[in-house]
Amino acid sequence: MANTASNVVAGVPLATGGILIGALSAAAPTTASDTLTGFNAAGYIGEDGVTETNERSTDRIRAWGGDTVKVVQTEHNVTYQFTFLETLNADVLKAVYGEDNVTTTAATVSSGTLHEVQVNASTLPHKSYVFEVKDGDAKIRIYIPDGQITEVGDITYSDSEVIGYEVTVEAFSDELGNKAYKFLDDGKFAAA
Repeated sequence: MANTASNVVAGVPLATGGILIGALSAAAPTTASDTLTGFNAAGYIGEDGVTETNERSTDRIRAWGGDTVKVVQTEHNVTYQFTFLETLNADVLKAVYGEDNVTTTAATVSSGTLHEVQVNASTLPHKSYVFEVKDGDAKIRIYIPDGQITEVGDITYSDSEVIGYEVTVEAFSDELGNKAYKFLDDGKFAAA
């Protein structure tokens, strides 16, 4: 098969937002471009985008004499790392600190939108996540039916950089044993 340059895709987020967060009950997408229901945009994400990590741990079973006769998988993890940049986005705050730890009050004539955040040891909530990527006509959608933020990096308050929440989302298996779904559309329509 020949090399095809149009099969090479960069990871550019959609203009409407590259990461969306929803409840576990949010409607699961089934294509790269169907309309999403029950998801909210997380706003701007750090310039490094999203990093997917697939980790597999294995053990080698050896026979007498040292030959490997079987390799068994003992562990499999899928994680996604990225940095939320919208510090004042209520959905981001709830993902990073927990639903019950964030209270948001709408703007009034005497104050802007107020967020009260309680920082504690509560376990962070399980959410559904969608990552949207587009390059020209090509689209990629990654859907995590059950994800949980398991790590939050250091938060720096400095006049020389923006405040961001660097997070790691662990993807958990759904009822079919899948941790994520990827929908890819090359955007090339067949001739009529």
